[in-house]
Amino acid sequence: MARLDELQLNDPQTLYRLWEDSQWSPFSIDLSLDERQWGSMAGEEQQLIHFVLSSLMVAEERITTKFSGLLGAYGTEEEATFLATQQVDEARHMQFYARFQDEVIAEPEAIADHVERARAHVSDGFREIFDERLVDAHQRLIAEPASLAAKVRFVTLYHLVLEATLGLTSFKFTTDYLSRAELLPGFVDGYARIHHDETRHIGYGMWFLRETVRAHGDMADVVREILRELLPSVAASLSPPARGSATDFDAIGASAEQIRAFALGGLTRRLDIIGVPLGTL
Repeated sequence: MARLDELQLNDPQTLYRLWEDSQWSPFSIDLSLDERQWGSMAGEEQQLIHFVLSSLMVAEERITTKFSGLLGAYGTEEEATFLATQQVDEARHMQFYARFQDEVIAEPEAIADHVERARAHVSDGFREIFDERLVDAHQRLIAEPASLAAKVRFVTLYHLVLEATLGLTSFKFTTDYLSRAELLPGFVDGYARIHHDETRHIGYGMWFLRETVRAHGDMADVVREILRELLPSVAASLSPPARGSATDFDAIGASAEQIRAFALGGLTRRLDIIGVPLGTL
């Protein structure tokens, strides 16, 4: 087995080629059964699934509209090319969630209206990460595109925390439950395609952070700093709003402890690969 520091991570040019072979449309997925099933779901089950879907709607709007600063801070033409594909991906994901809202949950509306309605269902920890920390990191990167520390801070927050830790955790437990229950197959199909895109994005983040930490050892402290700041909010965002951090997600067949353990396990593995072990935080 290869050592962690010998693992091959795909560079931006390879990730761009993978993107070319992975196109899909948010408007080609069949949501007709989802619409019928949503109307028959009731009580805690629908409430908790609605919480997850609302979080995804708000998150995707944030990460679509708060990304261009990273594209402006590119290092090479290959990196700029890949980052342009990621922004296209994020817009496609936002369009899928908006279409799901239009056709399954609510009446057709502008994306901003769906996002505003969804905000009522997300937690305070979630709002802190997406509405405060992400916005601040993006504004700093726009103001200082040549700052390596600003770029490392943004990629740590965006790719390592939002996409890898929160995003992959949400995908696993939501799709595991919906697949077992044979619910919302169109949503599961679209979410799986989104997940496939996100694995490319996370691959870029891992590549950038590992290469940067290797070349500039002091950047490891930037990674540590933002993780220390964010981990309490990350833990809080993995619980439904206004129900307490110890709430079980029994309606989807998993406890809060199981969900947090999965998230922490994934973060620990990625930090080892990057070269900033969790134990050094």
